[in-house]
Amino acid sequence: MTSETPIAFRWWRDDTVLQRVVADLLAAEMALMRPGVRFPAQPWTLETDLRADLGADSLDLMALASVLETVLHLGRPTAEFEGALLADTRLCAWLAQARAGLDAGGGVLTFRTSGSSGAPKPCTHALAALWQETAALESLFPGRRRIVSLVPSHHIYGFLFTVLLPRRLGLSAHDVLDLRGFAPGALARQLRPGDLVVGFPDFWRGFADAGVVAPSDSATAPDERASALQDVVGVSSTAPCPDAVARGAVDAGLARLVQVYGSSETAGVGWRDSPDVDYTLLPYWSRAHEGDHPNGEHAKGEYPKGAHPKGEHLARSMADGQRRTYPLQDRLDWSGANRFRPAGRVDQAVQVGGVNVFPAYVADVLKLHPQVADASVRLMRADEGHRLKAFVVARAPAPQPTPELEALRAQLHAWLGERLSAAECPAAISFGPALPRGASGKLADWIIEACL
Repeated sequence: MTSETPIAFRWWRDDTVLQRVVADLLAAEMALMRPGVRFPAQPWTLETDLRADLGADSLDLMALASVLETVLHLGRPTAEFEGALLADTRLCAWLAQARAGLDAGGGVLTFRTSGSSGAPKPCTHALAALWQETAALESLFPGRRRIVSLVPSHHIYGFLFTVLLPRRLGLSAHDVLDLRGFAPGALARQLRPGDLVVGFPDFWRGFADAGVVAPSDSATAPDERASALQDVVGVSSTAPCPDAVARGAVDAGLARLVQVYGSSETAGVGWRDSPDVDYTLLPYWSRAHEGDHPNGEHAKGEYPKGAHPKGEHLARSMADGQRRTYPLQDRLDWSGANRFRPAGRVDQAVQVGGVNVFPAYVADVLKLHPQVADASVRLMRADEGHRLKAFVVARAPAPQPTPELEALRAQLHAWLGERLSAAECPAAISFGPALPRGASGKLADWIIEACL
């Protein structure tokens, strides 16, 4: 970035913010490389040693250095940068290298999808475009005095709301509280008027179940508490928030729960603060016209049986005046020029034996079986095979393997074989009491051997 760059963009010059983002990124990568290993709880100290305290070996360190360079787009020669990181594996040394690299670059960030809807993929955004979004978000959250974060800061949602938005609102890094380790009820007791709670659907479900919010000052009279808590606002993203959950969170004491629709590919697209209204596009988005698409055509490709043949595209007016188009993962139902509701995903095909198949369609077929309450289908992990696998919630689930459960498994294989091609039929069917989901509420992967 140049010397003319507004200081607001230079988020990494705040040591507390940089430490939080880098630590979140490194912790997430270590968890992926060493599944099941327990690492020191965050926040890590500046003297935390990736080798001595986290157990990272030389291969891990090389991978971590590469991820740091790729995600933050550090403007440093690769060999020089990685050599410095391997020479001193303390967090403080890595932060110093990251800061120097950001000073030399810093104009672009790469986020990755969670992989819950396919293989994780990189999504690169100009920092100026993210800053443009926070200008729109600022108007949605007036009067916020603290940001209470329940999300990692290296994901696009967390970065926007816990790194850039506080700066846009005039808050300092110390006005951002990381309370990811708190249960909803305990967190509710930490809240104050003027807080913006950055959460996700599963958290808001627990928050609603925990009951009315209590302020941090337990001496406050009940009627004063009720009045004060009218100024606690929540925001939800990362996955659809069920209408009942959104209503329950407001009933539990929130003044508003703002739902943000978007993705790692697009960042924020639209918002609403009631499940009874449609989403409103953020001001720089609009419906794409036919001429906005390459060669004046919609994106082409195969779609699941019964799905709309054309995916939705939106056009964005960028901060530099350019206009770009983005394909969405969802179909949208429009009620006006800038008002919409998501109407279901346009699922991407995966290849099985060289044939395009659609996991969502296979899951829909599974759910037609009278003994299936819910189902999820996805491509096997590389160590499991190259076919589809299914996770089934039976209407009368058994707590452990039983002859009845094995009989249902065989019945489902036969039933699917009558309705689907060989490539579409899952080679493995696992059972459980509920579909596997991550902390954000998105459907997650599962290990075949770990399930019934």
